[in-house]
Amino acid sequence: MQITVVGAGVVGLTSALALQRAGHDVRVVAAKPGLDSTSGVAGAIWLPVRIAPGGREFTWAERGYRTLMRIAKEAPEAGVDVLRACEVVEDQERPWWADAVDGLEYSDSRALYRPSTMAWTFLAPRVEPALHLPWLQRQLAHPVETRTVRDLAAVEGDLVVNCTGLGARELCRDTELTGVLGQIVVVAPGSLRMDTFIGDERDQQAIFYSIPRRSEVVLGGCRKELPGAEPPPADPALREAILARCRAAGYEPGPVIRERCGLRPVRTSVRVEREGRVIHNYGHGGAGYTLSYGCAEDVVALAGA
Repeated sequence: MQITVVGAGVVGLTSALALQRAGHDVRVVAAKPGLDSTSGVAGAIWLPVRIAPGGREFTWAERGYRTLMRIAKEAPEAGVDVLRACEVVEDQERPWWADAVDGLEYSDSRALYRPSTMAWTFLAPRVEPALHLPWLQRQLAHPVETRTVRDLAAVEGDLVVNCTGLGARELCRDTELTGVLGQIVVVAPGSLRMDTFIGDERDQQAIFYSIPRRSEVVLGGCRKELPGAEPPPADPALREAILARCRAAGYEPGPVIRERCGLRPVRTSVRVEREGRVIHNYGHGGAGYTLSYGCAEDVVALAGA
């Protein structure tokens, strides 16, 4: 079949490649390149953050974990590396995604993160969007076409796969979608650990995470609902608050390299379903890199239905 995927973020590109590998003729169209979308701003650590379980979420997360772990081993040029993850928690309740990961332990975290006592630690794949998105795109049979889609019914192809993220709010009149702001500060390593992800979401008003990449570290963050479709400029006050949280955690960050904002496409539940000739695949919130490979397998199955 001839299939058009709308959207060139990680969800769109993984869907397109999965469909191409299944034997379909696939083209991708997008309003902006993937690196200019939310996928380009993401910290991109495997973690089903703010994803409520209850259906297919575990399967998607586990598939994504296994795929990214394999890519880290087989394709270093893809920008995926395996880190030790430290997710700070208040209690010993086992995460719903626990059986999807390797090396899970409940352990003392004070040596890693000063404002904590205990955390779940495990092995986690981390993606560098600047390497991974172009790597995905290079495997496509056709170059990504840049244009804005305003009507899915008018898109060419036997099937259309809607991976427009927050754009689906207007495109599909989906009132369940909400844009949730994320701001990152990318710094030189300084004294930050380069082998360990640290995440602390216990206080939603003072979220902190440190995600090391190969030569820099991503610091965040925030979680604030916004009504618009485009993120605002980076807030200098929030940047300073993030850097202060880093220092309070026991680390001295290096100089700021850049900062960016993105709007996570948050939905009550991730939408992966077929509606006539349109397959919807959006609403992954801040877990696009975590869930995208698993969701792409369901898209292939829906295309054959």
